[in-house]
Amino acid sequence: MFEPRRVECPVCRSATAELWRVVEGFDYFRCAGCESIAIDPRVLSDVDDGRFIQAYRENYWRDELSAAKERSYGPALARVAEVLLYARRPVRRFLDVGAGPGYLLDALSCYLPASKDLFHGVELFPPKAHTSHPNYHAGPVASLSGTFDAGSCIEVVEHLTPTMLGHLLGQLAEHSAPQALFIVNSGLPEYVLHEDPGYMDPLRRGHIVSYSIAAMRMIGAEHGFSVLPLRGKSWAYLLEYHSESPRD
Repeated sequence: MFEPRRVECPVCRSATAELWRVVEGFDYFRCAGCESIAIDPRVLSDVDDGRFIQAYRENYWRDELSAAKERSYGPALARVAEVLLYARRPVRRFLDVGAGPGYLLDALSCYLPASKDLFHGVELFPPKAHTSHPNYHAGPVASLSGTFDAGSCIEVVEHLTPTMLGHLLGQLAEHSAPQALFIVNSGLPEYVLHEDPGYMDPLRRGHIVSYSIAAMRMIGAEHGFSVLPLRGKSWAYLLEYHSESPRD
């Protein structure tokens, strides 16, 4: 009888992950503990060493720019509105983490011109064709100055290894005010399993991990973040930094 291949979960390290699916020649595993879905741990190790499956250069952005623009002038605006609604502190500085070409900054400037200076974006791998918004920053979150009250992280974390995600949250913590609130838009395992199995896409979009709420709570807690699910959304949740009191 065929015995499914098993590995130590590369996300939580505390349970066994079984082979879930082979996508374009890459094995993806689902953890029996945290329930995250992740590409082969050996591939994650290669990515951590700089050997990316998907190199985020001009070829990638050429395919991604139209989708990024459509997202920025549509659902991304709704995500920003959500986090502004839910935030417990006044939002005077907002950060879009992994801003890509910065089209969300352009959309916000279009619809909220009086608040243009409130919004910032940061992108580690900026395309040549990107926004001219003055608050668009090329580089890591660590290169920013000051703190932020709220933000968004849209279609980013599924590209990151657990090590990279930990580094990102560590940098974000250094630039977050108490009770800063961030909305994360990324397909959770239930989204992948029941709505879009094709979301795990190593070669074209570079999607290598679907982090569960349990996994995000584990990783986020190391950096002072609480993770808050959004009811009815299998593709979004909130991160709140140094919460002083629990939410209902």
